[in-house]
Amino acid sequence: MSSVLDHIKENPKETQRLIGLGYSELQQLIQNAEQLHYEKQNLLESNKIRIISGGGGRKPKLSIQEQIILTLVYLRHLTTFQLLGIQFGVSESTANDTFNYWLPLLRELLPCSLLEQVKKNDLDYELVKEILTEYELTVDSYEQVRERPGDNDEQEKYYSGKKSNHTFKTQMIILPNARDIVDIVAGEPGPKSDINLFRENRDRFDTKQKFKGDLAYKGEDLIDTPIKKPKNRELTTEQKKENKEFSSKRIFVEHRIRSVKIFRVVQDRFRLNPKNYAEVILTICGLVRLRIGALILPT
Repeated sequence: MSSVLDHIKENPKETQRLIGLGYSELQQLIQNAEQLHYEKQNLLESNKIRIISGGGGRKPKLSIQEQIILTLVYLRHLTTFQLLGIQFGVSESTANDTFNYWLPLLRELLPCSLLEQVKKNDLDYELVKEILTEYELTVDSYEQVRERPGDNDEQEKYYSGKKSNHTFKTQMIILPNARDIVDIVAGEPGPKSDINLFRENRDRFDTKQKFKGDLAYKGEDLIDTPIKKPKNRELTTEQKKENKEFSSKRIFVEHRIRSVKIFRVVQDRFRLNPKNYAEVILTICGLVRLRIGALILPT
């Protein structure tokens, strides 16, 4: 058993600090992930044509619990796979393979947003979209630095003058008071403007849906924004008061983005395969929804 798993069992109150989930949420996740793992393994076995009986081969050094925790530790702390292997008593390549096996399983298990959670059922999806019109949703975007693309056209596409670097952009839409992540769009080129990113994806919502956003969304009729300071003039005291009240309601989307960024793989330069960027971000959004109680896994 790895020292990390030992530490979690002996100090359950430190679980969230260590892997980004509370102890009870971790247990739920492990239970559901194990079940999904065995279902996929059984399906794989049923499609195999064997000439010898099953059950042979080298046994994995890590238990399923340890493999899942290894994946979460990487997402939370963005350590190297070499150091991760040392922590869990396996080789660097085994740590890498373990992470790449479990990431898509966690992604499948954890809907990243409310809309994704209900999209498999058309009736539920339309009902949720209608219910959402009763709220003014909050929208915001953030950029994350990525490795410089080797292709010249691609590097130009992802070069953000705002960050003076190559970046990915992610858009998040939340319920009031950040009770849940309603929608998430990840992996867009950093230079794409916030308002254009919103317009490209607004058909996911009812046409009557209203939103709240910062000045980057000024000019979009569906989004309420703060009062912009006139050129060469100052805002009135009343206007400043209105903006302050507006900001106090919009700030919750910043809090939810911050809860995603406690996972260092979102906060630091993204060094994994850029093709996996969206999968990583959406998986972490699912983990955050599980942690805040917006997503309940079956027990």
